[in-house]
Amino acid sequence: MEVLGIDVGGTGIKINTVKIETGELTGEKLKIKTPTPATPDAIIECMKTAVDHFKWQGKKIGIGFPAVIKNGVSLTASNIDSQFINYPVDSAFSEALGCDVTVVNDADAAGIAEMTYGKGKGVKGLVVFLTLGTGIGSALFYNGQLLANTELGHLKYKKSILKNMPVIAHGNFIISVGENGQKNLMCTSTIWICS
Repeated sequence: MEVLGIDVGGTGIKINTVKIETGELTGEKLKIKTPTPATPDAIIECMKTAVDHFKWQGKKIGIGFPAVIKNGVSLTASNIDSQFINYPVDSAFSEALGCDVTVVNDADAAGIAEMTYGKGKGVKGLVVFLTLGTGIGSALFYNGQLLANTELGHLKYKKSILKNMPVIAHGNFIISVGENGQKNLMCTSTIWICS
């Protein structure tokens, strides 16, 4: 079975078809610039373009979205417009696109893919999966079970949210600088921490 996968990011919306049994990408990737402001109507227009491009009317779509998603509702808004707070993403996107749409947190979606098809397959214990893009995303798994919507990149550090700290990119590392000048070092690729 194939689904259309949509990854809504802070700067780009990436779209492709995916064979669910293997995780294999089966189409040619389409990338659309994330609109500014990234309101619900603007994001829906981008998704309509994707559905038309792939001739995907009436079929299943999975969307990774930069927000805490609970029961089909976006409870936060990271790198998208604040109109998405308490917005019914599953039902609104399904109705607008004429498709069966399921929306999950974007880092959770990436983590589920890695745990199902990639390096996390079969790993027991705690797995911390981090994504680094416009923001920092996280997915936590314990014995293969997702602990949804962890959003570790949005934790408060001192008086600021970690995502709002100045960041200096250098080589394969990111150095984030807190309000007091303290520097924190992170690797710039996907990070796996297993125990």
